[in-house]
Amino acid sequence: MEYHKLFEGQYKDLEEAIDEIAERIGKMGHKTIGTMQEYGKLSTIKESPGKYPSSKDALHELLKDHETIVQHLRKDIIEITKNSHDLGTADFLTGLLEHHETTAWILRRYLN
Repeated sequence: MEYHKLFEGQYKDLEEAIDEIAERIGKMGHKTIGTMQEYGKLSTIKESPGKYPSSKDALHELLKDHETIVQHLRKDIIEITKNSHDLGTADFLTGLLEHHETTAWILRRYLN
């Protein structure tokens, strides 16, 4: 049951983040994507169809995914700050970064 609550929290957090990211994109005057195919093409995190990992293996995959996002966000924040001086977006991404770092830390505690 504890894993169920953990995984449920993950998808609720992601659902909220998707909305916040879409709002930020709209505020910047850009059009947001809206199909799973578009998301899949742009995502650095790939799905594993037909793979049904154990709870522990799912935690390892989830941790790896959060760590990947942390790496990408760190690079993006530096690039945005340096090249476009868009402090609003850099701040927004920093909030996302902190959330993913915290989640990765929590997942590491489950695995230790």
